[in-house]
Amino acid sequence: MGLDLTTVQPISVDEIDSIVILDRLCFGGLWSIDSYRREMTNENSHFLGVSIDKTLEPETSGIIGFGCFWAILDEAHITLLGVHPQYQRQGLGKLLLGALLDKARSIEMARATLEVRASNQGAIDLYERFGFQTVGRRKKYYQDTGEDGVIMWRGGLQHPNFTHLVNNPVV
Repeated sequence: MGLDLTTVQPISVDEIDSIVILDRLCFGGLWSIDSYRREMTNENSHFLGVSIDKTLEPETSGIIGFGCFWAILDEAHITLLGVHPQYQRQGLGKLLLGALLDKARSIEMARATLEVRASNQGAIDLYERFGFQTVGRRKKYYQDTGEDGVIMWRGGLQHPNFTHLVNNPVV
């Protein structure tokens, strides 16, 4: 599967069933359908999804990845970033994170932050390629395992070179 078969676009509440299914596959059921509905209708929440061309991959549900951030003052707090396990390690997380950061920039956010499981080295590596830096830890943040959450931060979303940096993350 190539990236030329995918599109990134805002997700509507009409697609909530697909998102809940994807949430279960990616996160084990992090949020309920009511939580997603509430977030998708909140003007401060921004959801983007990666969809695959159904004519080329008819067995998929269409949406194979999604992400969300909350706009809080001038900060984009990334709350979710997940790609269907079948489509991981194909550049879709990179595509989606770049789109989230670009959207944050377009609505005047100055910086972005997130938390990630300390054991999720693949995600940490991705975030670092986009200029995120570790700024702290939340001890035993994840209730299901007692694992620490790593707090990461990235500034400069309004810098003139931001678009170039997002489109060409550090390898």
